[in-house]
Amino acid sequence: MTKLAITGKGGVGKTTLAALLAYLYAEEGRTVIAIDADPDANLASALGFPAEITANIIPIAEMKELVAERTGAQPGTMGGFFKINPRVDDIPDRFAGTHRGIKLLMLGTVQRGGGGCICPESALLRTLMQELLVRRQEVVILDMEAGLEHLGRSTAAAVDAFIVVVEPGLRSIQTANSIRQLAQDIGVKRIYIVGNKVRGEADRDFVYQNLPGYDVIGFLPYDENVIEADLRGEAVFDLAPALVAEARRIKSRLCEAV
Repeated sequence: MTKLAITGKGGVGKTTLAALLAYLYAEEGRTVIAIDADPDANLASALGFPAEITANIIPIAEMKELVAERTGAQPGTMGGFFKINPRVDDIPDRFAGTHRGIKLLMLGTVQRGGGGCICPESALLRTLMQELLVRRQEVVILDMEAGLEHLGRSTAAAVDAFIVVVEPGLRSIQTANSIRQLAQDIGVKRIYIVGNKVRGEADRDFVYQNLPGYDVIGFLPYDENVIEADLRGEAVFDLAPALVAEARRIKSRLCEAV
């Protein structure tokens, strides 16, 4: 089964790619779980989830009663004793919103009192990631922020492909280099690049020239239909056929690679 983690600098379009791939796998009849792990959660919008469904999807980290029940400690507490491997197997089915064959979970943000601290919310989310990536059999599309907050060595090996989305720009390239180093540090083996907001051959060349040694598996063109989809609250998949066509090629490359 396919487990994909998609990341990149904020604003490069990783959520757009995550939404496109989720629909491409869903149209094959496969069960898809889309995970919004970015604090700036926009995956529901990119998937075109109706507002009434999105309103009922509560980020897991914000479910104080659930965190306390499963870990034995109150959210926000540091130190002390709590379960580091709480029960999570029922969470995807109980708390995901479902639309057009795609289940959507939001992880939420863990409020930290200090760098690298261990807290009940973090323990619950890490165990949930292990459940989704290691034990579950569905396709999992993980829309992440630039960091690897919820992935550890125990789950990284279960990711079939780690996709870094970049746009033509040096800040995006710098972030891609940082992400690759972080990913390699926790044992991710397959790291691919997708260029987004590409306006022509010069932009493609920019990506190749500034990321030598990377495996670039495709490009998504600059498309104002992405903005239109956002304005209308509809799925990018429905309004941007040029992006869908390129996403199909990217998916084919992934199938060949993994």
